[in-house]
This record gives sequence, structure tokens and C-alpha cells, in this order.
Amino acid sequence: MSMEQKREYEQIGVAMTSRSYVEYEKMFMLQRADLFGKRVLDVAGGASSFTSEARQFGIYAEAVDPLYAKSPSAISDHGMQEIELVAAKMAKLTDVYDWTFYGNVENHKAGRIQALQRFIEDFSSAEGSIRYHTAALPSLPFESESFDLVMCSHFLFLYEEQFDYAFHVGAVRELLRVCKPGGEVRIYPLMSFRTVEYSRLPDLINEFALAGFTVKKREASLPFLPNSHQFLSIKK
Repeated sequence: MSMEQKREYEQIGVAMTSRSYVEYEKMFMLQRADLFGKRVLDVAGGASSFTSEARQFGIYAEAVDPLYAKSPSAISDHGMQEIELVAAKMAKLTDVYDWTFYGNVENHKAGRIQALQRFIEDFSSAEGSIRYHTAALPSLPFESESFDLVMCSHFLFLYEEQFDYAFHVGAVRELLRVCKPGGEVRIYPLMSFRTVEYSRLPDLINEFALAGFTVKKREASLPFLPNSHQFLSIKK
């Protein structure tokens, strides 16, 4: 294995994420005022606290992930194991990342724990079953044209080596199916774990542009992972 390869973040399987509302704001360039009165979906949201925090702000947010088949305690245990594992990996690669937002590994870890705890509290609540749905791409349990904004963070494109192009196209089609006309799908980041842009992104952009959608790369504002400065916007 070369030295360059050793500097890559190693990921086996699909990681469980625990990100905060503020991180979503930066990843997807969200403006809170623009979300009021809109129905928002976080796809492959894991144990992120976006849905919980958005609801507290008065935004009608929901999330979907196969993880939600597990019990709150099982998700909490799995989440804490994942957070410890990620922190250990990052501690060996601190110079690879831009720490402008997080500060350091310990702050990053503390934020993940806080988001996980907020998620578990909301997931366990009486209304948890209403806003957290158990399903996995490329098949979502919603009627067509249900959501104004559909987001997917740290799943599509990132796992280029585990999911082929056909899966990515099918997944994006499904995100667009549940999106309302005039609505938007946003996907972040645009790169794989090798920190280079998803190799089939030009093909995917061209395919959906030819299908009549407005597809653009847009600038994000969460400088952390190398080459993670953009998200994909697909307007329906």
C-alpha cells in the first residue's frame, strides 16, 4: 500500500451519521426562513438531529433510514461505537481535514454525541414514529410529489466503490419522484472516500439534465473533507 493510500479514510459498509442542524445549514446552504411552511425530507439521515432541531424551529421535517428499524437503545449503542471509531480514524489523519468549523477531533466527537442524544430523544418520543420512516434507497415509502426539499448527505457519491452507477441513478430518480414540482433535491458531498469527485458525476448530471431537470453544482460552506466544497442541486 502506498503512502497516499494510507492517508485515505477507510470505510467498510455504510457508516451511521450523527450530524447537527447547523452542519446541514452549511452542507446544503439552507436558510431557515425559506423552510417555513415547506415539507422537508432527510434521506439516509441516520441519527442526525436535523429533523428534531428543524421541528423545534417550526419546520415540517421528516427523515428516512433503514436504521430506524432498530430500537432507540440499539441505535444509541451503535451510534456511540461509530463515533468512537470515527474519532480514532480522524486522530490519525488530522492534517487531512480543514478544522475551521469543528476546531479539533474532540470538538467534532462532542458534536456527534450531542446530535445523537438529540436524535434519540426525538426518535423515542410519542411523535417519533410519525417523522422517522424505515426504508432504504432506491425505494422510499412516500407518495410522489410529497416534499418541497429532499436532502441526502454523506451517502450517495461518497460510497462510489460500494454502489454502482445504476444504483445512483435509481436513487436520484427516487429522490426526484418524492419531490414536488418546483421543489429541489440536494446531495452532498460530490466526492468519494478517495476525496476525488464521483467519477460518474458528469454522466449523471447529463442524464438528468436531458430528462428536463435543472442540475447544478453549488457551493457549500462546510470546509472539512478535502474537495467537499460543493453540493448537487436538482430542481424539478
